[in-house]
Amino acid sequence: MLALAWYIWSMTKALDLPVIGILGGGQLGRMFIQNALRYNVEIHVLDPDASAPCAQIASRFVQGAFSDYDTVMEFGRMVDVLTIEIEHVNTEALYDLQKEGVQVFPQPEVLSMIQHKGRQKEFYQSHGIPTSAFVHINSRADLEALDASWFPCFQKLFTSGYDGKGVVKLESIADIDQAFDAPSVIEKCVDLEQEFAVIVSGHASGELAVFPVVDMIFHPVANLVEFLSSPSALPESVQQTGINLARQIAQLTGIRGLLAVEFFLDRDGKVWVNEMAPRPHNSGHHTIQGNLTSQFEQHFRAICGWSPGSTEAIRHSVMLNLLGEPGYEGIARYEGLKEVSAWEGVNVQLYGKRYTKPFRKMGHVTVLAGDTEKAMEYARRVQKTLKVIS
Repeated sequence: MLALAWYIWSMTKALDLPVIGILGGGQLGRMFIQNALRYNVEIHVLDPDASAPCAQIASRFVQGAFSDYDTVMEFGRMVDVLTIEIEHVNTEALYDLQKEGVQVFPQPEVLSMIQHKGRQKEFYQSHGIPTSAFVHINSRADLEALDASWFPCFQKLFTSGYDGKGVVKLESIADIDQAFDAPSVIEKCVDLEQEFAVIVSGHASGELAVFPVVDMIFHPVANLVEFLSSPSALPESVQQTGINLARQIAQLTGIRGLLAVEFFLDRDGKVWVNEMAPRPHNSGHHTIQGNLTSQFEQHFRAICGWSPGSTEAIRHSVMLNLLGEPGYEGIARYEGLKEVSAWEGVNVQLYGKRYTKPFRKMGHVTVLAGDTEKAMEYARRVQKTLKVIS
């Protein structure tokens, strides 16, 4: 193991590449490493879970809390460039590491705004970026005091929410018992027609690169993306509005690295920003096979100071999130894996997670075809055949 570590280090230095650190060891970090290993780069990972997906392939894996100041400081001093694959990290440490000369991307000031749902909404409001009406509350009592016109609404915890967690839909004041009794943002529901997303990358030169728009279909129970398709079937004017808004946000923040922006299209044809993430994102997984440059390659290029790669789509693609089946919890088994892997255009990506539970993201499948309709047909066949059970 020491010989391998020395070899990777020597190759990194020979190619003048930075030692990269990742806060978070989940599937996003794993896919980033799988891409970056093509360049013989040394990558360290910090995560509290010893069995995190990145632990299997990182050059160095450190078990520890990425929310702890001292742990992040010690870890960050071992690398040249520090990035994230989850927002809920200690930004105070990131500010101090930046002062010590560690390059931190996304920049701490960008991350600290985005990781707080309330500050994120205020950012949109202050810059005239269209977003749904919102109000901040400190407790369930504040929610009870709201006018009935706020319902139906979504309640989002200020911090710590992800993958549908920390979010609840409240149809009326009668649902108050389902609400969080914690500081949150209340967002008035949009009369929704379609959800879509745009991923943009910011580079050292100031250049921005934008991936094609993707359409998203959400799981009705888990509040997770169930399918996404590229290229988008939305009107060109709607797509261009989303692209322009994503570019505007990237320019306003000055972000280095990836920025994923999720949008609502309402039934009147108006586009609203839902929320954003300063990292590789579920809405970009199809780019591994579907685009000339994947989102993980683009993030690597951005944080290393390289110019962006082409974001051009190669074929029509549909991505399906592979979720743990309801009613199963334990060591994961993949029923139908061999069968679907034999189908033309089907690409399975598993995340290295040993244990499954209902609706846990265990992998994804990207289907490539000559048109979106055919790709979706195959994706739905995959969904019926490939099951994560225990």
